[in-house]
Amino acid sequence: MTLLHRTLALSAALVALAGPALAAPVTLKTNPVDDDGRVTLGDIFDGAGGAADVMVARRVGPSVVMEAGQLQALARQAGLDWTNPNGLRRVAVRQGVDAPGAAPTVQAAAASASIRPAARRPAARETVIKRNDMVRVTYEVGGVKLAVLGRAMRDAAVGEPVAVTNTTSNRIIDAVAAGPGQAIAGPAGDAIRADALSQFAAR
Repeated sequence: MTLLHRTLALSAALVALAGPALAAPVTLKTNPVDDDGRVTLGDIFDGAGGAADVMVARRVGPSVVMEAGQLQALARQAGLDWTNPNGLRRVAVRQGVDAPGAAPTVQAAAASASIRPAARRPAARETVIKRNDMVRVTYEVGGVKLAVLGRAMRDAAVGEPVAVTNTTSNRIIDAVAAGPGQAIAGPAGDAIRADALSQFAAR
């Protein structure tokens, strides 16, 4: 191998080793949204730069929930460094207000509310689980994740409580709707419900 070849090989090796260290720092957006169902790093992070168009998930309902660790790894693969300073366990990406079929903007909702009786609620959120749907209920505690299949006892939108009957034991599980055919029980479900309530109240 000539000296030139050795030099080029060494340079390539150094670049490969230095890649992770050169990852660009990014920050999580306050309210990540997407407009077309393709969730990209640019939808989730500020400062994504050239990796903004890298797709990391597909949204088929009003929102998609991603595990923070998985999102961190995907960002790292694309050359981005998200340190997750708040120690989040999950990140929710919602449908943008400008997407087809999306909810009205804050301004439109406010104008509409001003001519309605005060006791009426804003337009209902999109139902992602319907009564008698088969639902996968996930429960996570102490790093151990359990999942059971059950039948929904009521309609529910993302963040709304839904009782699910375990098809094996016939026991009723109190959970929170997380997406089409998906529900979460326990502390993680409570967190999704609180987040959904805060988002809905802000409209």
